[in-house]
Parts: sequence; structure tokens; C-alpha cells
Amino acid sequence: MSEHPTSPPVGRVIGTDPATPLEFWVAVSEDRFLQLDDVVVVERSLPGRSEPIRIYGMVADLRVRHEGARFDSDVFLIEDGVLPAQVTEAAKVLATRFEPEVFVPPVPGEVVRKAVGKARDEALFFDGMERRIPAGLSRDGEVIHANLEFMDGTRGAHVNISGVSGVATKTSYAVFLLHSLFTSGELGAGAHNTKALIFNVKGEDLLFLDRPNRHLDGEQMARYTSLGLPASPFASVELWAPPRRGDPSAAPRTGSRADGVTSFFWTLAEFCQDELLPFLFADAGDERQQYTIVVHNVTARLRREANPLDDGGVRLGGVTCRTFEQLIDVISDRLEDDADRGDWAGRSIGTGTINAFVRRLYASRRDAEHLVRGDVPNPGKHRIGMQAQVAVVDIAKLSRRAQRFVVGVVLCRTFRDKEETGAREPLLFVVLDELNKYAPREGHSPIKEILLDMAERGRSLGVILIGAQQTASEVERRVIANSSLRVAGRLDSAEAGRPEYAFLPTAHRQRATILKPGTMILSQPELPVPLVLEFPFPAWATRPDEVGTAPGDSEDTGDPFEGLVE
Repeated sequence: MSEHPTSPPVGRVIGTDPATPLEFWVAVSEDRFLQLDDVVVVERSLPGRSEPIRIYGMVADLRVRHEGARFDSDVFLIEDGVLPAQVTEAAKVLATRFEPEVFVPPVPGEVVRKAVGKARDEALFFDGMERRIPAGLSRDGEVIHANLEFMDGTRGAHVNISGVSGVATKTSYAVFLLHSLFTSGELGAGAHNTKALIFNVKGEDLLFLDRPNRHLDGEQMARYTSLGLPASPFASVELWAPPRRGDPSAAPRTGSRADGVTSFFWTLAEFCQDELLPFLFADAGDERQQYTIVVHNVTARLRREANPLDDGGVRLGGVTCRTFEQLIDVISDRLEDDADRGDWAGRSIGTGTINAFVRRLYASRRDAEHLVRGDVPNPGKHRIGMQAQVAVVDIAKLSRRAQRFVVGVVLCRTFRDKEETGAREPLLFVVLDELNKYAPREGHSPIKEILLDMAERGRSLGVILIGAQQTASEVERRVIANSSLRVAGRLDSAEAGRPEYAFLPTAHRQRATILKPGTMILSQPELPVPLVLEFPFPAWATRPDEVGTAPGDSEDTGDPFEGLVE
């Protein structure tokens, strides 16, 4: 132990329980204690080797019992002094690393110490991370790092976060990871050009990322200091929201925030030229419906025949369209016209299939008429851009169909733009909650294909997906499998038993069902054991009543995560 910082012994390896290279038990000294997630180290000398083997491990379970008792009722006699017995405490340790790599079990009786400093970094493979960012704090206040090379595409990419809605704080942790990425300094000069695209799918908690949180107390600010991060909101944010219905000026529809928000929509010309119609039929089961043939045929026809106008409208077959309803009427007329039906719907397409498509198209009118239009001057300023470092697209108040349309179109354009550049940098991080709705395990849809493409090829293009969902068992397997970093917050007990959480040992699965908000379990490729971490309360406001002029001016002493909007 001379090469590593030492700490006092906390116990010795037990000889009554078998020790294996993968796990062993430690008897804890009476004047010491161990808790879950503590990192320990034990040495073993081997014949023919001058240097001992260092075996690192993490405490995964603890037990306390009476030695000398035979029956449960003996506890009363022992406490009364009638029976002799001794209280013993033992910790189950899961091995994390052998240095050098000689995989042998520790010998009973060997001294066990807590790993601190360099020894702790070695135990958790932090010493080999050339580029790392703070991912949170351990239970004893030590920094837990995530290997940036498994996030930015160097060696792997993508993050997946699972947990119960409203309790697991999935979105909050995803935003914290972005804050750590942008402010830790590990991105170097590239941090200024690195972008993040966030879809706000619930409430308006992501519309205040640029405002300080007045409930951030001194204790939480100290946690940011421990992580080496500033306790400050995001410096460069642009906010996008859908326009109000029936508003000719296309004012953004937001409830608690009006300043700094720009409305977004697509022109009829863009709808036709960019082939956006399939995203209105983006249900997972649509590919099994016959009318999807009509969808693709109509989409191709719109691209060829719709002539764009300067103000965003289109002229189709001699008819000028400036509203989505007018465009639908023209499409319906073409499908009902015997002369045009074959060209627009496709050959051998029955009347029933065409009617099913038309009914679905008219049903989408209310969902999309304020998102696809050609009646607003200067439509270019309403096109979602990435001028700021973080772009938040608010879709919380949209219907499910409209949400799918917006997510699909934005992701399609973003991914296509990255493909056209052909360069990985600057990196783009995409944060999307409710991943099970957009990339479900069963069925097909245009959005699912984009997310699959992003998961499988995004690493080479510099597009990194930070996806979140309540149930990973309902998400397309390939999206989950391509995520290098996996995070679990509070899990439902039935969900925790699914095969998708096989990366969690049994003890961690049990703990996941009782985790509090602000506590997550992080698994990354280099570590054989997941790490339990806590992340600080957001330094940015998550709702209107948290907005303040400076962080730390509140006297609130309650649970900082209580009431956090997920």
C-alpha cells in the first residue's frame, strides 16, 4: 500500500464464508463501519511475486447478527445477559478491479481498508479516463466521473435513463449532464460550438434554463463546488413554442413565460418539398395499414407538383393554398377524381383504403393546422434553428399526434443537416423523454427509423442521443443496446425485474425500487459494478416560482427535490 494513500483498517476478510475472485465478505471492526457503495482494497501476496496483488471492491450488502444465538427468541436472553453472544457486522464486497490482473480471491484474515485518493480512482477506473466529466457525488461526498469518450462518440455514444415518472427525475439528470458537459472544461474550445436540442414534453420546467434558481441553498451550492462546476444557469438558450391557434401573428403559446420565446411552424412549401406528410401518420402500427401506400404516393406527388410561393404557400393544380385545410381539400379532390386517383393513390388501390387515408388526413387537421401554414409573413424567423448553445422545443401542450409530428420533423431535419456536413464536430446532444412513445419495441414508424439511425450511426456523425423513458422494456432493443451509459432512477418493482435491467446486480435492482429523487444508478462500460450517485438540485429554475435574480437567496430548508417537476 506504500504507493497509494492509506486509511486505517476497517476489517478483515472472513473465513467462514467462501471468498471468490468476484465477491467476498469482510468482518467490520467494532470501532469502524462500512456503508453501501464504500470502496475498499485488500492485498494478497502470491508465491514467486515480489509485489502483492491489490484487490479492489465495492460494498454491495451488509449484515448484522448475533454470534452464539440459535433461535430468534435468544435476542431477549442475550440482551438480559443470560446468554453470551456477540454482535458482528459483515459487508459483502463485489470485486471491481485487480492490479495487476491476477484473478485470485483474497485470503481470510487479510486486512481490508477503505480506498481513498489514488486508490479509489484506481478501483473505479477513474485513473484511466483521459477525458471525464463529473456525473454526481457518492454517498460520502466523493466525485463520481463519467468517461466522456463513451458519450461523445470517441469510443461509444448515447445515454439512456429509466425511471418512474415524477420520482426518478430523469429529465433533471439529463439536463445536469449537459451542464456538466458544457462547464466542466473537458470539451475544451469545442464547448462553445457544441449544441444541445431538448424537447420539453411535460409542463414548462425546461423553459427557464437560463434563469437562476432562488431555492438553491448553500448546501446545494457547496455540492456544485465539490463537483468543480459553477452553480449557474445555462448561459446560451433559445426557446421555441408552437403558435397559438387562430392567431394570425403566430404568437407563441406559453403559459408562464412569454419573453424570449419564439413560435415555430413549417410552411406549406416546406411540408410539400421536404416530404413531411408521413410524420402525421407516425403511429407505431401505421406500417401495417394499407393506407401507408397512399401516404407515400401522395407525399411523392406533393413534392413533384406543389409549386412554392414566396410567402410559404403553394400552388397545386391551379389552386393556391395558404392554409393546411386548403391543402387537404386539394389532396382529397385529387384522390376522388377518377382521372387523378391512380397517379395520386397508386395503382390497384381500393376505394376503402383511399377513404381511410382521407379520414385520417382530415382528422389531423386540428392537430397540425397551426403548425403547417402559409399565411404568416416572414416565415423564416419561425424556423427552428440552433443559434444558441441550447435549444428547447416546447411540445407539452400539443396533442400526441402533433408531438410526434414535431419530434419527427425536427429530428429528421437535424440528422439530415449533420449528414450533409459529413463532420462529427460540432457535437449535437439530443434530449428526448418518453422514448417508448417514439421508438416503441413493436411496429414501425418514420420517427422510430430516425431514432434507430441516430442510435446506430449517430456516433460517427456527432449526434448523441440522451433518451429517457419510464419503461426500458417498451423501447426498441437496438436503441437501448447502442447506449454506452445507462442510468436508472426510481424503478417500479415489476419493471426492475425485466431483462433490460440485467446490467444491475440483484442488490442494485432492489435499491432502485426505493431510490429518492436526486439519486441515480450509473452503469458505464469500464466499470463492472454500477455506481450509485446523487446530483445537486438544479441551479436553473424549473418552474416560475423558482426564478430569482441570484441563486441562494431562499431560506427554504426542506428537501430540495421535493415538488421538482419531471
